[in-house]
Amino acid sequence: MRLDKFLKVSRLIKRRTVANEACDAGRVLVNGTVAKASLKVKAGDIIEIQFGAKNVKVEVLQLQDTTKKEEAKELFRYI
Repeated sequence: MRLDKFLKVSRLIKRRTVANEACDAGRVLVNGTVAKASLKVKAGDIIEIQFGAKNVKVEVLQLQDTTKKEEAKELFRYI
C-alpha cells in the first residue's frame, strides 16, 4: 500500500492530499529515511511524522484498503 494512502486510511493524516504534501516537504520518515508518498508500506515499518514541534512515531501493524473510524487505531501502534 502507498504511504499516502496508509496515512489517510489509518487517520494519522485526515486527507490524502495533505499526506502527499507532508511527504513532499520531507516531514515523513519511514525506517529512518525521508519517504516519498509513493513508497510501498508493509507491516513492521516505523513511520515518523513531524507536525511542527510535535513528532509522532508509529509502527505499522496491518494494512487495509478501507476501515471504520473505530478500527483505524488497530492498523498501527504508537512508539
